Amino acid sequence: MNDGLIDQRVLAAARVELGGNFVRILGYFKEDGIKSVRGIEAAMRDQNAATMVLPAHTLKGESRQFGAETLADLAEGIEVIARKCVETRDVPTEALEHVARLRPTFEATLAMLDRDTNPLAVRRPTGFGKRPVAL
Repeated sequence: MNDGLIDQRVLAAARVELGGNFVRILGYFKEDGIKSVRGIEAAMRDQNAATMVLPAHTLKGESRQFGAETLADLAEGIEVIARKCVETRDVPTEALEHVARLRPTFEATLAMLDRDTNPLAVRRPTGFGKRPVAL
């Protein structure tokens, strides 16, 4: 069970497309994601919408690459609010709820990706014709 955090089809396609580079690129996603989450949180504390846009945009795009749709949608919501605030010269208080959910969602997503991509994970069959899932 992955609670809908990861679209397994997108993750499988990324694995095929990236081939031998998959693990390395996934590592970059984790590193960049940590920086993006920190940047978004700092921008929220500073009430600075302009500095919130780029890390939210980056997190959104990189999350989609690995099928982390819930995280991508959350980052996109933050980005949209931040862009609107930049245009209206307002503070991003509307993004607070999204930002509060960001770190727990990011951490849960990383845990799910680690579980789903760990070659040493014990897998159990889900039934005839179905892909095994990690325990």
